[in-house]
Amino acid sequence: MTNHKVVGVLALQGGVVEHLSHFKRAVESNPEQYGPFQLEFIEVKTSDQLDRCNALVIPGGESTAISLIAERTGLLPHLYEFVADESKVIWGTCAGLILLAKQVENAKRDQKILGGMDIKVIRNAFGRQLDSFESNLDFSSFIPNLKEFPTIFIRAPIVDQILNENPRLNENLTHPPVPMAKLTDGITVRSENPYSNSSPVEILHRLENGFIVAVKQGNKLGTSFHPELSENFLFHKWFLDTFVLAI
Repeated sequence: MTNHKVVGVLALQGGVVEHLSHFKRAVESNPEQYGPFQLEFIEVKTSDQLDRCNALVIPGGESTAISLIAERTGLLPHLYEFVADESKVIWGTCAGLILLAKQVENAKRDQKILGGMDIKVIRNAFGRQLDSFESNLDFSSFIPNLKEFPTIFIRAPIVDQILNENPRLNENLTHPPVPMAKLTDGITVRSENPYSNSSPVEILHRLENGFIVAVKQGNKLGTSFHPELSENFLFHKWFLDTFVLAI
């Protein structure tokens, strides 16, 4: 373990600057805690930049655009390799959660996904832009004392199914069906990445209606919402403390 950690934000499309800003604010909030560490936060557009990273954030934006750009620039196979390296940390927010899934429902045809987490995700589960919303959620079950976090959902996905070998988890995945009117694309895609995550999926948070909006599997984290668009940087601080500093 080294005290020098490089956290990259995939900078092909989406909320890159916001993530970088929140990480810097988190570090500046507690110089005594982070002083022993050399934390570096970078944009990732090339395979060379990706190779430097101990952790990667895949930001919210448009999952199909990120996928297409990664494929056209030749970065996609390097992302597959990064996902398969369990010494690395990855966090996907909104579009990033979609890209981390093994399967995506309501996807665009030929959309590529990275397959880092054993989950099936429904893209645009709440509908289009007009159906976006904000809600104060209690995350204190996994982030100490964080009882009211302003979460922003923009054309957000949900986790619909756990794909690993724990049937009990799926028995408890009760939530209202997503209205078919919201499933406008209708294609189910599966990741071409042969990687199989060796850790179990943990459900971190559900909405009151049962929709799963935060999951963890080993060193991989997925959230349906956009913590980077909140003024509150504590979710990013928790990610640094729990995932990045532990590697």
